[in-house]
Amino acid sequence: MDSELEANSSAIDEHFKYVFKSFGRSRVNEAMQYALLGGKKLRGYLVNQSSKLFEIDLPKSIWAACSIEALHAYSLVHDDLPAMDNDDLRRGKPTVHKKWDEATAILTGDALQTLSFQLLSDPRFKVGDDCRLNLVYELSVASGADGMVLGQALDILAETADAPLKLDDIVRMQRMKTGALIEWSACSGAVISGEDPSALLEYSRSVGLAFQIMDDILDIEGDPSKVGKRVNKDQDAGKATFVSLLGMDTAKSHSASLIDRANEALTPYGARAKNLQRLASFVISRNK
Repeated sequence: MDSELEANSSAIDEHFKYVFKSFGRSRVNEAMQYALLGGKKLRGYLVNQSSKLFEIDLPKSIWAACSIEALHAYSLVHDDLPAMDNDDLRRGKPTVHKKWDEATAILTGDALQTLSFQLLSDPRFKVGDDCRLNLVYELSVASGADGMVLGQALDILAETADAPLKLDDIVRMQRMKTGALIEWSACSGAVISGEDPSALLEYSRSVGLAFQIMDDILDIEGDPSKVGKRVNKDQDAGKATFVSLLGMDTAKSHSASLIDRANEALTPYGARAKNLQRLASFVISRNK
């Protein structure tokens, strides 16, 4: 799995280099490229693999894969800011506001967000107008005030709430904060090909929740040198997490059952979905 993710990450990095060739030199552009380097690029992998299910080749799907990675990078740059999670490390490197300054980080996140929609709108991304509009609209919903941004806002509010969140509250929050972009990524191949995305949506909802449970586990058990960021921050802040509510053993078994459910959802695709199944298993076996 690692080698496939590395190959996918390299393809996405190369496409970003191609895109940035037309950009002028500036601190923000340098910081954008810095923020895009590294990471597992799981969302981009989901785009490319879901597209492969429908025989959509990489030169076409790479535009959507880079779009979601640009949007994800924006969310991380802003999430690391002092007013948000106040993190010094991301992917084992200084966060953007630490390497430059807060103003640069804010503008870099803004630019990465708009780059995401620029990539979907680029005429070199050879899809029909209806498909393009659908991808843009669904990504807007997934990332905006009813999606990722709302999830982040609820996460911040939870830190000062009078009572800790209950399990249903955390599931709802994480489905927006983490799951919404994962769902868009997994469904994009079906959207591009004009096929029914319902099986991929079911798969991605289970994978997205399992991914977040694993993040909560790594916040306690993870090695900072491998995770690439500060650990124990949720525990130190007294935040309710899947682990604090379920216990470590139950959290692990629940994440495993979610992966079984995700793989079962891919049954209609048969052997063509083996890479997506392997990715699901990777989600709960990763160490970063």
